[in-house]
Amino acid sequence: MQEIKKIAILGAGALGATYAAKFYDADPDSVVLIADGERYQRLKEKGFVLNGQPYTIPVVRPDEGNAPVDLIIVGLKHHHLAQALPDLRQFVGEHTTIVSVMNGLDSEDVIGAVYGMDKLLYAIVVGIDAVREGNEIVCSNAGKIIFGEADNAQLSPRVQQAQAAFDWAGIVYQTPVDMLRIMWWKFMVNVGVNQASTVMRAPYGAFQFSTDAQALMEALMREVIALAGAAGGNLVENDIAEWYTVLNTLSPVGKTSMLQDIEAGRKTEVEIFAGKVVSLGEQYGIPVPVNETVMHIIRVLEKNAG
Repeated sequence: MQEIKKIAILGAGALGATYAAKFYDADPDSVVLIADGERYQRLKEKGFVLNGQPYTIPVVRPDEGNAPVDLIIVGLKHHHLAQALPDLRQFVGEHTTIVSVMNGLDSEDVIGAVYGMDKLLYAIVVGIDAVREGNEIVCSNAGKIIFGEADNAQLSPRVQQAQAAFDWAGIVYQTPVDMLRIMWWKFMVNVGVNQASTVMRAPYGAFQFSTDAQALMEALMREVIALAGAAGGNLVENDIAEWYTVLNTLSPVGKTSMLQDIEAGRKTEVEIFAGKVVSLGEQYGIPVPVNETVMHIIRVLEKNAG
């Protein structure tokens, strides 16, 4: 497995831009953004501003890829993934590693069905509190990326190369033995805090200090724990307490990505949060009334947003 020297980012939202900036700061020639249409023009002309620092990272259209890259980070919203997947065609080669930092449980399978699961590493990001307005991003805590193969009892060459790249760029990471359990844990967190924050229009501070906000968040999460028991996700009640250790590091005025979407009039990812919970509930015969109710509320908020 060759050393990672060239990185491409698909999805320059708050998360993708934060990682792009890290690689750019390490070596301006190491990273490009993949974009097309209006996004290409916007990034080409204005770039983005992270914590007051402007970045004009090179932007390439999908048909301008002239050689495979070593690492691709995918940071799209889930409803954009299927349409954007062909954009990676000219950037993926035999030794390319693909890391999806997208929300939900399904993005790796979707990407792997097109480019091969052997190129995919599972990943989540925790503790980041980036807020984006237009092309300006404020991030007081970049959090850490937790990634790896499904089983990391022995680190694969692909994981070791990615670790070296993150070390070089100053990106904090962790590689657990059981990555699939961690994927379920992040799913539980997103189902809880993203959705509760959206229906209450509440920043992170509400969940740090309000027992009422915490009660709704935890009710959503416990339905995921029940489903994980049936689906092999291996979650327990104490996993909620583990989330609070991360939550309490976030800026009280920070906002979840779903709340930012509603406030900006954008489509949310409710289908891969409550929608997925409801679908799994039907599959396993497990009632999920809190998620079902919140799903309907968020769909109404989407229609009235903007």
